[in-house]
Amino acid sequence: MLRQPFGSRNTAIVTARSVLWNQGTWTTEPNAARHIGSSLVVEALEGSDFWQRTLYGFDHDNGHALLAPFDRHHGAEVEFELASLTALYDQAGLMLRAGPDRWIKAGVEITDGVAHIGAVVTHQSSDWSLSPVPDWLGGTVTVRASQMNDAVVIRVRREEQPRRTIRVAPLFGDQPILAGPFLCAPTRPGLEVTFRSWRRTAPDADLHSAPPAHDRDARDPGS
Repeated sequence: MLRQPFGSRNTAIVTARSVLWNQGTWTTEPNAARHIGSSLVVEALEGSDFWQRTLYGFDHDNGHALLAPFDRHHGAEVEFELASLTALYDQAGLMLRAGPDRWIKAGVEITDGVAHIGAVVTHQSSDWSLSPVPDWLGGTVTVRASQMNDAVVIRVRREEQPRRTIRVAPLFGDQPILAGPFLCAPTRPGLEVTFRSWRRTAPDADLHSAPPAHDRDARDPGS
């Protein structure tokens, strides 16, 4: 849990604060989780997913999200490896959650044998937006979320490529929000995802400007 706030909105080069893995709480415990250096390797349970109602008629809320309070004055980032995502609907990324039927998940998902960047926004019922990135498979991806007015801006990039804005969505009013890395394996056992980092950064200053540059190595002074 955070024990002190960080600075105010700005566009200067700032320090990114690493969130320690033990600061988060799982929505559903994964099959396994272990540390390798500074990374967290997580194995999903078969059948794990986050989805509410739309198209399929079912409510699934047994995916694995490691969450801590989301500071609306800062951005949140999760970095993870894609090499292990191979089966239909394998997915990983960043989740923002106000409740079991009010949440956003964004990242990379496999569908029709191809990696897609995308987002699911859920206000009682889920939607799904996606775009194929077949050349990303095997790389490392960073998903970023930052509040702007009453919305959240979701951006994604592979390695040091420019960030792509993939979603602008309403952000649950004044409800408290949790955020952090997630993974799901709806169709198979054995999915392991390596999460390299989880960070709090300065917020985005503008929808059409790149997020602030930051020092990726600092530790959270509140941890």
